Amino acid sequence: MSTSTWTMLVGGVAGLALVAFGAGVLFTGRAPEPTLRTFRTARDAGFYHLLFGAGLSLVVVGTAVRGGVITVVTTILALVLVGFALVRFRPRGRRQISSGKH
Repeated sequence: MSTSTWTMLVGGVAGLALVAFGAGVLFTGRAPEPTLRTFRTARDAGFYHLLFGAGLSLVVVGTAVRGGVITVVTTILALVLVGFALVRFRPRGRRQISSGKH
């Protein structure tokens, strides 16, 4: 197995894992505590991971197809998905609620 094949396989698995994680968070409305600390809501975390995973998967598919136009189109679509995720669902952290103590 060549290095490029191995790299695409790992990238594809990582992309699918992110899609599955994001879809699971969106479906259940729950996420692991470290993830919830990073995002404002579970919904934001779910969409962020789903879109990033879809973008990574599209890059892998576009690279595997090796068709010039198809590769360019999938790469542009992947960049749009990731750009949207960064602008709309970026990690911001939750607001700290003060306990009233100084």
